[in-house]
Amino acid sequence: MASSSEALYTRRVRNYLGELERGDVAAICALFTPDAQIFSPFLGWMRPAPFFAKVNAASGESRITPIDICVSTMGARRATGYFVYDWGLKDGSAVRFECVDVFEFDDNGLIERMIIVYDTHPIRSTVGDKYA
Repeated sequence: MASSSEALYTRRVRNYLGELERGDVAAICALFTPDAQIFSPFLGWMRPAPFFAKVNAASGESRITPIDICVSTMGARRATGYFVYDWGLKDGSAVRFECVDVFEFDDNGLIERMIIVYDTHPIRSTVGDKYA
């Protein structure tokens, strides 16, 4: 049986993926602490509000297919979300890639740090400067 923190982290990651798919910037940002940091392979370290505003500005209709959520077995307040991102861009182009987001949580289960991991090489030709 999952501990309460495992269940909370799993729920938070599911909520995040759902809100990301919907593109609801305010709802996404509500899952983060006010001083949270996000690392994007394209954009580097950013705060949630400007990061997700950039994502939203570049995005059209997107679909996220969760593959797995893994919670730390080392006692850390950490979980990962592994998913396929069918990212539709505003100009109608689209890219599909596998992604892992690493989430670190505060004492209240809010996300205080997120590291996004994926291979940017295959999608740079499609995305280019539409996102920068």
